[in-house]
Amino acid sequence: MVGSDELVSGTGSRLRLMAVHAHPDDESSKGAATMARYVAEGAEVMVVTCTGGEAGSILNPAMDRPEVLANMATIRREEMAKAAKILGVQHRWLGFVDSGLPEGDPLPPLPEGCFALTPLEEPVRELVKVIREFRPHVVLTYDENGGYPHPDHIRTHEVSMAAFDAAAEPDKFPEAGEPWQALKLYYMHGFSRARMQAFHDALVEAGLESPYAEWLGKWDPHRPDVMERVTTRIECADYFEVRDEALKAHATQIDPNSRWFFVPLEMQRRVWPTEEYELVRSLVDSTLPEDDLFAGVREKVNT
Repeated sequence: MVGSDELVSGTGSRLRLMAVHAHPDDESSKGAATMARYVAEGAEVMVVTCTGGEAGSILNPAMDRPEVLANMATIRREEMAKAAKILGVQHRWLGFVDSGLPEGDPLPPLPEGCFALTPLEEPVRELVKVIREFRPHVVLTYDENGGYPHPDHIRTHEVSMAAFDAAAEPDKFPEAGEPWQALKLYYMHGFSRARMQAFHDALVEAGLESPYAEWLGKWDPHRPDVMERVTTRIECADYFEVRDEALKAHATQIDPNSRWFFVPLEMQRRVWPTEEYELVRSLVDSTLPEDDLFAGVREKVNT
């Protein structure tokens, strides 16, 4: 393993953040305002997308046209490029095939050759290459449930965790570049009950219709809220508009009239101005709770 004190050697002084996602559009719905904030503050940020999102359904009625469906793979690449430009991030495709979200009872088998069925070593090797090239100080990924139980999200978790460790080991994938030890790894947490309840209450108080009433009514009271796991909250309300523009860039997936945009930005900034994370690996000292993904890292990097 490469010692963490070696990380400044020949690497430059800018902080570097990598977010590993399953499909194009995930980067804009999970942690996008955080990334935009760190880009604005001078950090280098890279999004790695594991699959091309080829199996995604068209979720925006305005884009539900035969020519769009016939060219889904190309269009989703174009959407991703536009979103990356809006967020100001670098982007890499890992190159695997979208597994799709199986539905039915019993669930149908996943398609042969898809990301979720690819032997783990293959995507780990590819992600290790990108980690060793970009040399992130902090890595973001999904929790063990994938954020939600999509097979590609769960696989993204597995790949990220394995690559975080393997990238630092000289005897692992020696052809993939010089070893690199990232210093912190976080899970991204988005849809919490507490957040939903806060927006619901604010909308009702303002005399507006709440799209969360049905969800809250069906919420299992015994199901733990992810906020119980959160260690780190990033103030990023100034970048919610950038986040929304990046989301809208994924026009096949995001309906601009959907619940994504139901809560007015002013209300979002006032009621819930943060994005949430769970620190799960750290090679530096930082005090919890945190308000900075680079807490403890800044002291290690010559900024």
